[in-house]
Amino acid sequence: MKIFCVGRNYLDHAKELGNEAPDEPVIFLKPKSALLQPHMPFYYPEFTNELHYEAELVLRISKNGKYIQEKHAPKYYNGITIGIDFTARDVQRDLQQKGLPWEKSKAWDNSAVVGKFQEIKPGFNPEDINFCLYKNKELVQQGNSGQMLFTFNQIISNISQYFSLNIGDLVFTGTPAGVGECVVGDELEGFIEDESLLELEVK
Repeated sequence: MKIFCVGRNYLDHAKELGNEAPDEPVIFLKPKSALLQPHMPFYYPEFTNELHYEAELVLRISKNGKYIQEKHAPKYYNGITIGIDFTARDVQRDLQQKGLPWEKSKAWDNSAVVGKFQEIKPGFNPEDINFCLYKNKELVQQGNSGQMLFTFNQIISNISQYFSLNIGDLVFTGTPAGVGECVVGDELEGFIEDESLLELEVK
């Protein structure tokens, strides 16, 4: 199982971190060990003093594929949820300033959290999905899939040019503006439309 992530897929988020808008999807990976298992607690990692949440729509791959055409991409995923791409921002900043890879800031154990998956049904509109994240009952992030620079289908097609997609792989599709810090004791809750799909306490 692989976890694909898309960076800078919302223009406002790219701007808030001082990055330019990309001309193609920015893809990075997290290992299987990055996925927080169901019913397991999430602990604040010891190597960072600036842990950030990044709420994202997450797709579940349902069919093996390679070199997938954009028009055929909807056949390759059957579930969607909200997830959190946790980032050690201070570690990332230090590595970027040195021109080094930044997996240490993004791909550490339990850094990828996903909520309950919704099955994709006929009539599903991938370009009009509202989602949001609350921290301690206060709205901190909200977005709509129509704001993405690259659509679900473009992302899947692009990934498949370089990597095989396999059943069970996950695709984090990018975070909107509003990323921020969380600390021990914070409670996070993620929604798609009005349905709560993810609840997490930072321990």
